[in-house]
Amino acid sequence: MKKENELINDIKEQFSSLMNARSLAVSNDKRILEFLLENSNFKAEYKERFFEEQCGALIFKKDDFLNFLDLKLLSASYTSFSNKIGLGTSEKRFLKNNENVVLNFPFKDGVIKGGQSRDDDKSTELFFNNILAKSEIDVLFAPKVLNNFELLGKGNINEVLENKPNLLIKGNNLIALHTLKEYFRHAPQEDKIKLIYIDPPYNTGNDSFNYNDKFNHSTWLCFMKNRLEIARELLRDDGVIFVQCDDNEQAYLKVLMDEIFGRENFVNTISVRSSTPSGLKTAHREKTIIKTKDYILVYGKNSSNIKFKPQYIRKDKWDTHYNSFFDRKSMTSQKIVDVMIKNGLLHDKATINDININDKKHKDFYIKFADCIYRTAPEMPKEQKELSIHNKDIIISYGDGDEIQYALNGNRFSFLSQTLKLILNGSNLEKDISNLLCDFWGDIDFQNTQNQGGVGFENAKKPEQLIYRILDMTTNENDLVLDFFAGSGTTLAVAHKMKRRYIGIEQMEYIESITKERLKKVIEGEQGGISKAVSWSGGGNLIYCELASLNAKFIEKIENSSNENELDNIYEALRKLAFIDYRADIQSDFKDLEFGALSFEEKKRILKKCLDRNMDYIPYADIEDSEYKIDEQTRILNKIFYKKS
Repeated sequence: MKKENELINDIKEQFSSLMNARSLAVSNDKRILEFLLENSNFKAEYKERFFEEQCGALIFKKDDFLNFLDLKLLSASYTSFSNKIGLGTSEKRFLKNNENVVLNFPFKDGVIKGGQSRDDDKSTELFFNNILAKSEIDVLFAPKVLNNFELLGKGNINEVLENKPNLLIKGNNLIALHTLKEYFRHAPQEDKIKLIYIDPPYNTGNDSFNYNDKFNHSTWLCFMKNRLEIARELLRDDGVIFVQCDDNEQAYLKVLMDEIFGRENFVNTISVRSSTPSGLKTAHREKTIIKTKDYILVYGKNSSNIKFKPQYIRKDKWDTHYNSFFDRKSMTSQKIVDVMIKNGLLHDKATINDININDKKHKDFYIKFADCIYRTAPEMPKEQKELSIHNKDIIISYGDGDEIQYALNGNRFSFLSQTLKLILNGSNLEKDISNLLCDFWGDIDFQNTQNQGGVGFENAKKPEQLIYRILDMTTNENDLVLDFFAGSGTTLAVAHKMKRRYIGIEQMEYIESITKERLKKVIEGEQGGISKAVSWSGGGNLIYCELASLNAKFIEKIENSSNENELDNIYEALRKLAFIDYRADIQSDFKDLEFGALSFEEKKRILKKCLDRNMDYIPYADIEDSEYKIDEQTRILNKIFYKKS
């Protein structure tokens, strides 16, 4: 066993633990191969045990290596191995010994575009396998030409585009995200995305996720996986993502995001009260447990880099744990009830439960007398006792003897108790009755948002207060926010009013009539939502643009074709120039028809219908191709966008 133990110790020393080494091997990380073949003192032994030569190349016998680690994880004991029972893989490895437990589903190894442009579209999507269709995927993910640029607000569009502009992009969000990858390629960390908030379709059957019914669940997971993977790449190192969903996919989405962002980067799941069971609606009558909440999954790109600004909400009733306050005048700690009785605000035998924060006199007492209301935990040892002062990031905790530890806004101080007066007099405490925000948000009104922003929107428009809270806790002015399911534009409108930079992506046709129009109103100074709270009076600008579609060009050619030969030539051009998911539509929707036997007008109708349902875009690499007739100003703006000389 000496040799085996030497190898195990060698691996442990290099990778800190066998589990770390195992994870690297499972994911085919080159670091494990470099160590085994080049850097270890036992490289000859490793090569003999875990590699074989085939056709002049070394093949890593990963299964043998993993089995070696697994047996060592069980102390090399046959008894413990034979007695071990648990969940495992088809290779008979125990899941307990594998940190990379992931969610598997049909089409996980593929790409789905998601090509509808209207809520009532129904798509039979084509999945592109990562290996079998690599060339098609490379074309799909290549940066695209942008056109139809429009400046909203004041300024020169060329100059605005050069200086980290707000952007609203019309087009398929998966393709737009990969286009942004090129946009950010040379950007410094501070210019990249600090926060992503998305409210994707929930896959309820009644939303805009209308894809292949047979594989609807796995289709949705593939759809989200494709987008979350590239979204993670676009985040800053201290970036964070909030994804709103409901019970229909929440559990699966959590496991999927664990895989993509890393379980260690999970921050929290926020529950949001998004509806109330008011009235006797038919949908409620047959339900014993009525849905009133949504979820927001929160992950960081690297959780160790994340810092949240504390948020506070008003209390519904007095928290009876807060029963004392520190009186600055007398520099003594006093019971709240005793002082209120003395001042005639409570009857002689009152208790803490008799305090009513909705009573104006009680609230006035708080503001006048109780600058420093605190709670203690008497059952805790003195050295662990802690005072939390309301509505400010202040922690006071007792140490040994008379020493007190004090923290204000992240800065920690140590001092003796007699200096407490100076510290408290120097602090700027808020005089408000509130609690630190937790992971259930029940105080936001989701019911009266339909006309926020001056535009109507049927698809569950999110309240501006919700987005304000998320932006306030995670971002500062000039930080960049991304929403690639922009919808009616709530995230973008709130970001604009809060002086954050933003990028919004939406492929639905209402982007022009609803999203863009809402942001125009924001620039003009509309006073809905959070406007008054943040003293918004208008200003700023943004650039609207679109992924340059091939459709308009081909639809025009189809409509102008006058004979079968011209139509055949157009069809061949479509096959060569377009990224043609729509071929699957023809094969499935019209497989029982002889295409060649259809009338000329019917063929034209079918080809146009296919183009309408799946939008394809012009690669930036082809921007100079005369076939696409891209005007000079559009070429200039694209070069500015991509920072090409």
